[in-house]
Amino acid sequence: MKRIRITPAWYFSDETGNQLDPKLFALLEAVHRHGKLTRAAETVGISYRHAWNLLHKWGEFFGIALVELERGRGARLSPLGEKLLWAEQRVIARLGPQLESLGSELNLAIQQTLEGVRPVLRLHASHGYAVEQLPQQLDELRLDLQYCSPREALAALHRGACDLAGFHLPHGEVGRRVSREYRDLLKPRSYRVLRFITRRQGLMVAPGNPLGIGGLADLARGEARFINRQAASGTRALLDGLLAEADLPARRIRGYELEEYTHSAVAAYVAADMADAGFGVEAAARRFGLDFVPLALEDYLLVCHRRSLAEPKLQRLLEVLGGAAFQDAVAALPGYTPDRCGEVEGVESLLQE
Repeated sequence: MKRIRITPAWYFSDETGNQLDPKLFALLEAVHRHGKLTRAAETVGISYRHAWNLLHKWGEFFGIALVELERGRGARLSPLGEKLLWAEQRVIARLGPQLESLGSELNLAIQQTLEGVRPVLRLHASHGYAVEQLPQQLDELRLDLQYCSPREALAALHRGACDLAGFHLPHGEVGRRVSREYRDLLKPRSYRVLRFITRRQGLMVAPGNPLGIGGLADLARGEARFINRQAASGTRALLDGLLAEADLPARRIRGYELEEYTHSAVAAYVAADMADAGFGVEAAARRFGLDFVPLALEDYLLVCHRRSLAEPKLQRLLEVLGGAAFQDAVAALPGYTPDRCGEVEGVESLLQE
């Protein structure tokens, strides 16, 4: 099944109309990852000469070298090269969920035009690395995946705008506190919970953790620069719960009011040295080469109407969640566990005081 995928692209141009070659970003990322221009050129699929000419041309464009080459020591990005790379990574991380949602809508519309109306599984959920796996794993089942906040997802299920809503609950007392915020949207007699995954959340810090950040108390001293998640996100609810549990005022955290909208965007922000720490999942930290300080576990759950469980599309989803292919893909994500994945249970357990 062919799918449209939307990816962001952006260009620099000067007053004469010269435009930056998009391949430059792939080359910068490869240099950062491998530390050798020869290996970077191979990764991007161009010759060493082409790679060198590309870097030389755009170094002249900016007036500053993008990569520093030293005999016997390989290649490394210059400060400007790093800024360009992380700027692109932040753009992709910030826009990715919105573009995936739009791509899902376009693919669904095209497929229904070509093949006629077929059953569609409508999932509204907060963005996450495990959720990203579902479109590939569900094969022929049409998935309309829309990313939104946990409360927005549950509200969509409540009004019949989706078949499944995804949200997450931390373990322990913080989770019990967070569940009270969803009480008005969780209906024990009508809804059922599909177990999905468990993931580890904590602080993303620079490689080597140069500031020695070991927990939230270190952030509350006000010295480290922090990048937060948006107020409506489940990750922000977890952070606020942990701060309340530790009796740490958010106002003492330098940068608490600064927000990004995905785990990857937070990681890219820290990787670009725009902050010393951010809060999010371990998988994002590892993807951007950051160190990670674990602070909490949380369950990512899916909720549906009890009557929907008998429908073929929900049965197919349960097969995928309980299958080895999906669970192996989740287990390969740092900090993720397919804990009881695919099991169905009542809502009551989520609403315990």
